[in-house]
Order: sequence, then structure tokens, then C-alpha cells
Amino acid sequence: MQSPTQTYHLDRTTAQAFLEKLPEHIRQALLARAAEIDYPIEAVLESAIASSLDPDALSFTDCLPSSSLEMRF
Repeated sequence: MQSPTQTYHLDRTTAQAFLEKLPEHIRQALLARAAEIDYPIEAVLESAIASSLDPDALSFTDCLPSSSLEMRF
């Protein structure tokens, strides 16, 4: 007997189902951010949830550090 496969990230179908239940303005903001940083919506949604649960979690700022933050020495 094989053990079930564990999934550690949202899949596209689940993310779309979740987005459909959100208020329109939140859905549009998440979709706009996904387009802006060229990330799949499921990754953006997962990041939004994680950052609301854990302030030390990977955030949108971390997604593209070279374009959103300048290195200062």
C-alpha cells in the first residue's frame, strides 16, 4: 500500500476556487499583484495568507528583492 502524496503548496484549481469566494476588490488586488511581479496567482495567494499568519514569513517584498529593494553598504 502506498502512502498518500502530501502537497505543501496551493494548486491552481484550489487557488481559483478560493479567489472566487473573496470580495471583488481583494481578488483584483491579488490578481494585479500576481501580474505585476509575474508570479502564479497560487504563489501570491499563499504568500498573502502566510504573511498574515506569521509576520516573519516570506512576503511580497521578498519575491523580487533586486527590483524592489536597493542594496546599501
